[in-house]
Formats: sequence, C-alpha cells, structure tokens
Amino acid sequence: MAATAPVSQEDLEELKEAFSKIDVDNNGFISKDELNQLFKMANLPLPGYKIREIVQELTKTSNQLTFDEFTNIVHGLKSTEVAKTFRKAINKKEGICAVAGTSEQSGTQHSYSEEEKVAFVNWVNKALEKDPDCQHVLPMDPNSNDLFTAVGDGIVLCKMINLSVADTIDERTINKKKLTPFTIQENLNLALNSSSAIGCHVVNIGAEDLKEGRQHLVLGLLWQIIKIGLFADIELSRNEALIALLRDGESLEDLMKLSPEELLLRWANYHLEQAGCPKVNNFSSDIKDSKAYYNLLNQVAPKGEEEGIPPIAIDMSGLREKDDLKRAECMLEQAERLGCRQFVTATDVVRGNPKLNLAYVANLFNKYPALKKPENQDIDWSSIEGETREERTFRNWMNSLGVNPRVNHLYVDLDDALVIFQLYEKIKVPVDWDKVNKPPYSKLGSNMKKLENCNYAVALGKKEAKFSLVGIAGQDLNEGNRTLTLALLWQLMRRYTLNILEDLGEGQKVTDDIIVSWANDMLTQAGKPTISGFKDGSISSSMPVLDLIDAIQPGSIRYDLLKTEDLTEEEKLNNAKYAISMARKIGARVYALPEDLVEVKPKMVMTVFACLVARGMRRA
Repeated sequence: MAATAPVSQEDLEELKEAFSKIDVDNNGFISKDELNQLFKMANLPLPGYKIREIVQELTKTSNQLTFDEFTNIVHGLKSTEVAKTFRKAINKKEGICAVAGTSEQSGTQHSYSEEEKVAFVNWVNKALEKDPDCQHVLPMDPNSNDLFTAVGDGIVLCKMINLSVADTIDERTINKKKLTPFTIQENLNLALNSSSAIGCHVVNIGAEDLKEGRQHLVLGLLWQIIKIGLFADIELSRNEALIALLRDGESLEDLMKLSPEELLLRWANYHLEQAGCPKVNNFSSDIKDSKAYYNLLNQVAPKGEEEGIPPIAIDMSGLREKDDLKRAECMLEQAERLGCRQFVTATDVVRGNPKLNLAYVANLFNKYPALKKPENQDIDWSSIEGETREERTFRNWMNSLGVNPRVNHLYVDLDDALVIFQLYEKIKVPVDWDKVNKPPYSKLGSNMKKLENCNYAVALGKKEAKFSLVGIAGQDLNEGNRTLTLALLWQLMRRYTLNILEDLGEGQKVTDDIIVSWANDMLTQAGKPTISGFKDGSISSSMPVLDLIDAIQPGSIRYDLLKTEDLTEEEKLNNAKYAISMARKIGARVYALPEDLVEVKPKMVMTVFACLVARGMRRA
C-alpha cells in the first residue's frame, strides 16, 4: 500500500494545543492519571475494563506520553470509536466548542476555538473600524456569534484580503449596496477566488459555507488571511534589517531559508539574548510564565533614540507577581502601552495557545522590530532579491492547493521534491510514495535522500506526465536552478489548468489553439472582437478579457468605469486590476496578476483565458 503524505502543519498545531490542554501540570508529558481523567470525561461507550486496557496499551512502555507519542496515538485512533470520543474529550477542555454535524468525508466532529474567535473578532474590528463599507456589521461582539453572520455577505472578507495583500481586489468589483442573494454570491466568489490567489488553501470551502457561517471553515479561512498579512514583512527582501539575526558562521543563504515562524523565533531570541535572558524554543510552552514576553517588550520598546518617537518605559514590576495568570495580565497591560495588545488574553498566554501567541509575536515584530541593519559586515546586498511575480504566482498556486509543508521560499522548499510529488497527484499523475524519502532526514546523507527524490520527480515528469524536460536533472531541482525549476512548475500549472478544461470538454485534448478558438466563439456570439492568440497586443488593454467576462455573464462589466482607447500605462493597469477581480467574481479561479495582462505575458494570459472559458462552459 502506498504511504501517505506527512501530517499537516495545521494538524500539528491543533494537536499541540490539545496536548497543552491535557498536560495540566505543564511538564511536557501526559501522565497515566491525566489520560485516565481524559477517558473518564469522554463518557466512552465502553466498559471500565476496556478503558483500563486502552490506557494500559497507550502507556505500556512508560507512565508518561511525549508529544510525539500523543500525535501518533491520535492519528492512529483517528478512524475508531475511541478517536471520536478522545477528540470530544479534548474539545471539552475549556475553550473548544463543538459544532453540530460531522464531516461527511472523515466522520469526525468539527470544532472551533472560542479563544480564536474572540482574537480574530477583535483584530477585524480594529482593522476595519474606519471602513465605511463595513459599518453595517461592525463592531462585532467577540462574545457572540456576530462574526459568523458578518462574513456572510463577503464584504468583510474582501476588505481583510486587501489589508493582507494590498490591491488584490479592485474595490470597484465589490457589491456594497442593496445586496441580493445573487450579488452576495458574487462577493463570496470574489473573496474565495482572491483568497486562493494570495495562497490560502480553500479547496474544501464554498460560498455556501461562508453564507451559512460554518464556524470552523470561517475561522480557518480568516486565520489564513490574517496570517498572510502578519507574515508579509517577515522576509529578508522586504526587511533587510533582519540580517542582524545572522549568526556566526552562517551565510546569507542560511538566513534566507528560514520560514517566517523560524525568523520570529530567532528575532525573539536575539532580543532575549541582548537582555541576558534564557532563550525560548517555541511560542507555546516556553512563554506560559510571561517572563520571556516581559523581557522582549522591554527590549523592543522605543528608547527615545529616534527623532519624533517618544520613549515608552516598560514597567517590569509585574514580573514579581507569583500567579501566572496575574503576571500575564500585567505583561499585557505593558503591551497595551505599545499598542500591541492583540490576539492573546492572559489565559491564552498561560495555556500557551500556539496559534494566537504566534500572531501576538508577529504583530509585535511588525510594530517594533528594533533591529538595525548592520553597516560594516561584508554582505552581498545584491543577492537579496525579492521573488519575481512569476515565482509568487507559482507559490500562491501551490499553497492554495494545500501542499504540505507550506511553500515560503520557492526553491529552498522544493529541494526534496515532496511538494512536487503532491502537485503530480493533483494533476492525476500517480506517485509511488514507497519510493519517496520522507523527513526528518538524518544529518548524514540527508542531501542524498533529497536528491533521490528529485531524480524520481524528474523521471515521473518525463515518463508519466510526458512533460518536456530536456536538460533538466534531479540535481537542478535540488540545487534550486531557477530557470529549470520554473520550467517544471509551469508545466505542472499548465497541466492543472488544462485538466479542468478537459474534464468539462468530455476528455477532448486541449491545446492553446483550442482555448483561443473556444474563447473566440464566445466573443463572436456576443458580438465582440476576437483575439489572434495569447500574444495579441490588444490584451494589453484588458479589453478582450473584459469582453469575454461580459460574454459569459452579460451585463456584468461596467464599461463606463473603463477607458478603452489611447491608454496610459496607469490606465492599462487600472483596467487589468478590474478584469482580474471581475474574472474571480464570476467564479473563475485566476492566479495571474494584473501586470501579466498589461505586459501580455503569454503563459499567464493563457491561464486567464482557460479559466474563463472553463467558467463559460460550466454556465452553458
């Protein structure tokens, strides 16, 4: 039997949270007593001796379970009766709310975290408090279910997406007044397809789920959107002062490989070291006593050294507080003086909620990084390039499909080909997972294991997918050769796009010419001009794309908002932003960026027309 892909990061985060809730004495283990108590709470439909047998089995090698053992058990139990009740028992631990109904696919009961709901409501209230288009639903009451109805018309989600990645959605395309079920559906399409375009995993979320306010799906999507915004600047090319975090003997390349989470941890430890304090290994169990946070706040608070920024002295007296909860509250009062009391309550700190504490630290970093760009170090600044538009589009496309691990850096995160294998599965190319080396890789020979994976990935592309991979070897993927890696990624994305069309066209083989021909048929039937191909100069104005959208959904394009002749570059970009958002609004999952239309990039132009033609075929 083929092995499965690794446990997802989301699952791991959830399990960490569950573990910390059961581990009441915070010692990093779950004892036999804690397990017994958990099973008692669960009201298992099993006789007492059976429960004792299960506990005996779970703790036969030791009276204590580590987090790794706990993870294996919960995953091992997942499909059994014990698993369902085990999860329910964890959910009963404070703050987890079970949602009526179970998932059809897995049979598991869905749950959501009350703490997360409160945190996200407060964040959205603050972020959108001055937005006139959201006054009909804001401010939301964090202690009610306001959030789940507020997202129902799509406006709040669209606004939050734009706050995370500016200009993703053209404001002209959001329906704001006199909403009907149809215009609400359009807003939700726009929100979901735009979320996908910025790299959110939305495969199992539909407009109906948002309209009905399905709690776990709403919170899951909102967290992804918020996290993308929080992490946007925790990246070397966007924030060169992060170079201050380089350690002795490290190269710039080593620093550039770190994920935003790893950079945040390193940033916190950099400041804790400066303060002469112990380092932390995580933002869950290691910060529960608030001492690391106190010292971090004290380090990053303005000292009055910069002109126009008055000093803020942190009152450290709360450190002497004996009670963890009271100490956490004192610490958060100091964070409030910095305008950074967001995401966590004192209880969230003491319980070590990993998701909310990560958000709290990311927000603190964004407001007060307190890093200086080193001046004397011998650094090749030219090597710190931001990602190109093409790279960002590929990365967002992969992440939106839910690959695991999430891709933060295109080349570094593909060096073991695990993500490539998952993409093959998405385009219906079977992967023999038994041939794949999986992490964690041993220190000795780890690169050999990764290289073997890359060789298998290239072989699959040539033999099974029938890609044109002339001159591409596994080594090129492993070493992050830009041109050759992009060549493989483009063929994966192209095949993914064409598969959607072939499924709709009853299996007919689809080529660029066929897409052009189908698009031209739709344009001709609507009495609109046609295109000669994906390099047609008229695409630069976005008019052919807008005309095709209007042909698919007549009357949807507001031509009065557009300039159609003698366009400046700015006017072309304006049209393109409107076109990309309108395509998403009528239900096309478009990943291309407005600039791709203005510059007539044939590859990305093809994906836009293919997605629109697919949408038109679904409507026909």
